[in-house]
Amino acid sequence: MLEEIKVKKCVMFAASECNPFVGTGGLADVIGSLPAALAETGEFDVIVVLPLYSRTDEAYRKKMRFLGSINVPLSWRNQYCGVFTLAERGVRYFFLDNEYYFKRNAVYGEYDDGERFAFFSKAVLEIMPFIDCYPHILHCHDWQTALSVIYLKTLYAGRYRYKDIKAVFTVHNIEYQGKYGYDCFADLFGLPEYSRPMLDFDGCINLMKGAIEVCDRFTTVSPTYAREITDGYFAHGLEEVVRRNSGKLSGILNGIDTELYNPKTDPKLFATYSKTNTEGKEEGKRMLQEMLGLPVRGDVPVVSMISRLVAHKGLDLVNCVLEEFLQQDVQFIVLGTGDAVYRNFFFYLAERYKGKMRFIAEFNKDLAAKIYAGSDIFLMPSRQEPCGLSQMIAARYGTIPVVRRTGGLADSIVPIGEEGGFGYVFDNYNAHEMLFAVKRAAEEYKNKPLWKKYVKKAMEADFGWKKSAAGYAAMYDGLLF
Repeated sequence: MLEEIKVKKCVMFAASECNPFVGTGGLADVIGSLPAALAETGEFDVIVVLPLYSRTDEAYRKKMRFLGSINVPLSWRNQYCGVFTLAERGVRYFFLDNEYYFKRNAVYGEYDDGERFAFFSKAVLEIMPFIDCYPHILHCHDWQTALSVIYLKTLYAGRYRYKDIKAVFTVHNIEYQGKYGYDCFADLFGLPEYSRPMLDFDGCINLMKGAIEVCDRFTTVSPTYAREITDGYFAHGLEEVVRRNSGKLSGILNGIDTELYNPKTDPKLFATYSKTNTEGKEEGKRMLQEMLGLPVRGDVPVVSMISRLVAHKGLDLVNCVLEEFLQQDVQFIVLGTGDAVYRNFFFYLAERYKGKMRFIAEFNKDLAAKIYAGSDIFLMPSRQEPCGLSQMIAARYGTIPVVRRTGGLADSIVPIGEEGGFGYVFDNYNAHEMLFAVKRAAEEYKNKPLWKKYVKKAMEADFGWKKSAAGYAAMYDGLLF
């Protein structure tokens, strides 16, 4: 069924989400961009395999072609799997359908996520003969597809045409590992007994640990995070596993889709602009202030956060000093959803400082674009950040990032004072160190000629996928040749 594809080097991605079809976070952005960037090199035939969720955008569902169905064995189960396909941007996508597993309101957080993604992981391998494609590289992402790696290296290891497939596993966030009770090992996952030591960890079955142990190479989404997860502070218990397998670990910084996030063409903005003409950014700031009920002032810096409201995003630092910061001549905007303790705090301060702060408890891409473009300063003080995309998007829109030196924040933001610097970077996870950095940014905003230079440097920074794709291409080649 792929007779039109002349296989040279074939890479098959398996992931639980992908923009623009369905997405909940950074993983969807990566799977929506990296495969297309690899396909553009002309060196790879690229396939992406995804669950067909009921939430998948209807416009794309109408474009899909139904190829047929197979049965997927999962322990004692034998489950239906429909196979749909479409091609976009040089990438062939395959969507695996089973309404029992994927006709849900949510992508994640269901009581049977273990079974749902075990089915998907097994189906990724089972469709290969059906579509007549055995890739050179199977590249799996996060715990939801860890079992694809484990199945490949156990149940399928000796099978004709499977045995030569190389497995790459990417850890997007090591905090989420796919932990399940021992009762799931055979009855749910259908794994052979000899593979138990590969997955056994801390009194349970750990899918991420198993994938790291058996894959040919594993990666993280930034070089700094690759170093950090060898330390217990960052690794959430897996530091010994990571260190033991560090010889096959590499960190490759994510990029962003520079066409999607383009202030010259983004239809969601109040006004478009470029690095050589930022009048549209100034207009966008005025209209954002007006829309959110803030005083329309060009002389006051607008500081923003667009984030999930969870502790590792640095929200506890913000809680410590935000009221002190709001004593300055500033405006502060927060967009995001998450833990009630942070929502309640932001609602309280937004009510108390009505002329200085707005909090919007939503996941709203349209408003997010307007905030990225209409702000002057973007605050991202994460305790841990494997890569982070928000700081790149903000810089792309000429909004100066204030970040902590960790993970992908350290790798993507060049500190002001260094050659090509365009962001404020603080080192320690300390509320007043963060406050000093954001106060410094707010003060330097008043120096308009200097600030315009920072804005131009930020917009000139290269956050595209070309460099990242080259890093993955080199890694694939190292496995194959």
